[in-house]
Amino acid sequence: MDMKLKKLLEEKRPVILQRWFDAIMATYPVDSSGFLKKQKDRFLNPVGHTFSQGINGILEALIAGEGFAEELPFLDDIIRVRAIQDFTPAQALTFVFSLKKVVREELEKEIRQYQLYDELLTFESEVDELALYAVNIYVKCREQLYELKTDELKRMTFSLLKKANLMSELPAEEFEHKDRDLINIAETDANPSKE
Repeated sequence: MDMKLKKLLEEKRPVILQRWFDAIMATYPVDSSGFLKKQKDRFLNPVGHTFSQGINGILEALIAGEGFAEELPFLDDIIRVRAIQDFTPAQALTFVFSLKKVVREELEKEIRQYQLYDELLTFESEVDELALYAVNIYVKCREQLYELKTDELKRMTFSLLKKANLMSELPAEEFEHKDRDLINIAETDANPSKE
């Protein structure tokens, strides 16, 4: 990335960060976004704090142009929050791309004046690369959530079958290996005609 664009990004960093934060908050319902934007206390508003710190770290890494290895924890923190919220994958990750729009709008005059189109394209390519990292993180987070839900469902099923006296005493870990057999037994008990 050209030094001129880096310098402009650094100069306008506070405004870019605020506009990017506002764009992220716009993805939430009005009652939630108002609280997330206004409440500055990191303990009363951990989500807003996570986003503020995260986007600051991400923009810093983009300006430095040294890759994302050091700043991925910031991205990871934001994605973890968005992955458990009621968003589609596209809605959860759109915040990454909103940075491109914010930068284009905020630096439009300077980009035209100094003919920084190639530098802007390089910057936007780096944002696209960041989005690919975000997709990977999001998928891993969703997989972990599904695993947790599946484990909880297995524990609940084991507990219910035990309470209903439909099974003998089995340790929970043994249940996980025999869950298919238990389902077959429960189906046979419910449908004696299968025998």
